[in-house]
Amino acid sequence: MLVESPPEQRAETAPAPPTRRAVRAFGLLVAVAILVLVALASIAIGAKELSLGQVWHGLFEDSGTYGDVVVAERLSRTVLGLLAGAALGLAGAVLQALTRNPLADPGLLGINAGASAAVVTAITYFGVTSLSGYVWFAFFGAAAVGALVWFLGGSRGATPVRLALAGTAISAALYGYLQAVMIMDEAALGKMRFWTVGSLASATDSTITQVLPFLLTGTVLALALARPLNAMAMGDDTAKALGADLNRTRALSMLAATVLCGAATAACGPIVFVGLMVPHVVRSFTGPDLRWILPYAAILSPVLLLGADVLGRIVARPSELQVGIVTAILGGPVFIFLVRRRRTAQL
Repeated sequence: MLVESPPEQRAETAPAPPTRRAVRAFGLLVAVAILVLVALASIAIGAKELSLGQVWHGLFEDSGTYGDVVVAERLSRTVLGLLAGAALGLAGAVLQALTRNPLADPGLLGINAGASAAVVTAITYFGVTSLSGYVWFAFFGAAAVGALVWFLGGSRGATPVRLALAGTAISAALYGYLQAVMIMDEAALGKMRFWTVGSLASATDSTITQVLPFLLTGTVLALALARPLNAMAMGDDTAKALGADLNRTRALSMLAATVLCGAATAACGPIVFVGLMVPHVVRSFTGPDLRWILPYAAILSPVLLLGADVLGRIVARPSELQVGIVTAILGGPVFIFLVRRRRTAQL
């Protein structure tokens, strides 16, 4: 005869439900696995069709054949996509937390406009024609605009609204300057057309080497800001009570976003919507905790960027569609959906 255990004993022996922390950690591992698959697809799939044997040969043997050269180019392109995607995702997440606006992106503070204006100036007035030259002008243009937005937004007294307004005003002025210069200088227009669209096609080992220190620095800084930004999300008074230094946190957040977005834009050109879409989607299943939003954004943003790049290579064979165009096409409807959903939630 079976004797039933008392309820208390059954409760003690029953397996405990997985904690939310464990679920998030498992989800992070799944995201990493997806990123690996997309990165492999980025190496294997391109405008030029190669067999898996040619791809394998190009990755692990060095014989100098055409297929090997193509694979080497795709490998550099994939690495840059991984780095730039992570940078844009982290920059977007930090700016959304800083401005307390879930629809903010790196373009909100004029960083993309600063990089673009600097490259136009380099081409038109300094005769710069190489991508390595674009990188440095674009990065310093982004950094200068980031500093100007911080100053106009009130510096130590900066608020999310002031920063957003300053960034919007500076962006409008710089894009006006950019268009005027490109209309007056046809040579600059021809050279800028490719860069302003946003592309990974010109990725080289040299480009990666130049921007890597900035991307690593910005990544470490952004991840370190998770706790103070979490405190600021509860309001300035609560954040102060918890010991957060509001001015320092805002200044470091601006610095992290500028370094990340500036370096990514310098290497690839201005790529829109990645820094907007991914952090917003991530927040829907991680909650508002930036200790989880930032790692997820750093992993899933390259998934979006590389996935869009692979799609652009497939749909326009034997040519290709630049990744900046693909993300804009995908991001437009998503942005409208997010705005409408946010408006419905507020009604």
